[in-house]
Amino acid sequence: MNEQTSLPAFAPILTRAADAETTSDPSSTMALLADFGTAGSPITSYRSSFAEGAVGAPAHFHTRAAEMFFVLGGSLQVLLGEELTVLEAGDFLLVPPHTPHAFAAAPGAEADVLFVFTPGMPRFDYLRLLGRVMRGEASPQEIRDSSELYDNHYVDSPVWKQALAERG
Repeated sequence: MNEQTSLPAFAPILTRAADAETTSDPSSTMALLADFGTAGSPITSYRSSFAEGAVGAPAHFHTRAAEMFFVLGGSLQVLLGEELTVLEAGDFLLVPPHTPHAFAAAPGAEADVLFVFTPGMPRFDYLRLLGRVMRGEASPQEIRDSSELYDNHYVDSPVWKQALAERG
């Protein structure tokens, strides 16, 4: 244990951009950086690059993890509870557990976003599954069936549905 933070000790984790596993679908590419438990990682982190106007995730919440968004470039439209906001390059958002949220590249914009989940839990298999579903290689039912396993609980959000409908 680290005496200053009371966190378990772990070795440094380095993922070079050229070595990161990537998964993609027609509207985004994800670079998988650190998955909880792999090489002792206490977090899960990945980088997503969204095409112009691409939808990232429907309204959902996590019960065990907080989700961090750091916008590296472009603009990201985010649902937070029942409010919409746009994050710009350099903006940071930390979403606590049990808070419904959704995200997409802002209308007319691309987005490059670093995501971190803490406390971590293995999520790379979920991201791989998501890519397969988006490419038509797997059933959306597989996502629904995995909600407990990956702590992704989808909810209905009229606010988010309206925001997406206004995109055209």
